Amino acid sequence: MWFGDDLLAAAAGLATGGGLGPVAPGVACEIAPSGQARFCPSGGRQLLGACGPRGKKTGPNPTDRRKAGSKHHLLTDAQGIPLTVILTEANRHDVTQLLPLVDGIPPIAGKPGAPRYRPDVVQADRGYDSQPHRRALAACGIRTQIARRHTEHGSGLGVTRWVVERTIAWLHQFRRLRVRYERRPDIHEAFLKLGCDIICWRFLATT
Repeated sequence: MWFGDDLLAAAAGLATGGGLGPVAPGVACEIAPSGQARFCPSGGRQLLGACGPRGKKTGPNPTDRRKAGSKHHLLTDAQGIPLTVILTEANRHDVTQLLPLVDGIPPIAGKPGAPRYRPDVVQADRGYDSQPHRRALAACGIRTQIARRHTEHGSGLGVTRWVVERTIAWLHQFRRLRVRYERRPDIHEAFLKLGCDIICWRFLATT
C-alpha cells in the first residue's frame, strides 16, 4: 500500500479488503530506540507512554502519589503582577528558590530616578522560613515578613499576600500550564512566561 511516494505496508501485511492488518500489542514501544520519546495508543489519543524517559525539571510530586511533575515558583509585586517565575522539579523545596526569585527581578521603571531592582520588603508563607535566607536578604537591604514554622496559623500575612495566590490561580487557568505536556523544559518555560505576559497585559488593559 502506497501513499504518494511513501510505502505504508507491503502486500503481505495487508488485511482482507486491502486495509492494514492488526498490529501486535506493544510493538511500538519495543521497536523504538532507547532514549527517544515514544508514543503508545490510548483511547484514540496519542499519549506519551511510560516507556519513554521523563523530561528534565520533573520529580516525584509529594502531593500526588509521587507522580512525576513540575512546580512553578512565582514572585509578584503588591498588586499581583508577576515579576519572576521559575520552573523546577515538583519535589524542589520552596525556600531553595527564594533568592533566585529575588535576584531575577527585572529593572522596574515608572517613577523618577533609576529603575528599582530590589523591593523594600518580601512577604512569604512558612514554606520559605529560613534564617540564613533572612540574613541574605537583610544584607541587600530587604526586610522580610515570612511566617515561621511550628507556630500557630494566623500570622496576618494572608491579608496582603493573597495576591500571589490569585496570580498562580490565573496562571493555572491556562490549560497548557495546568498540566505539563512538554518534555523539554524550555518549551514549558516559554509557555509559562507567555502566561505571565498575558496577565501583565490584562493589568495594563484595565488601568
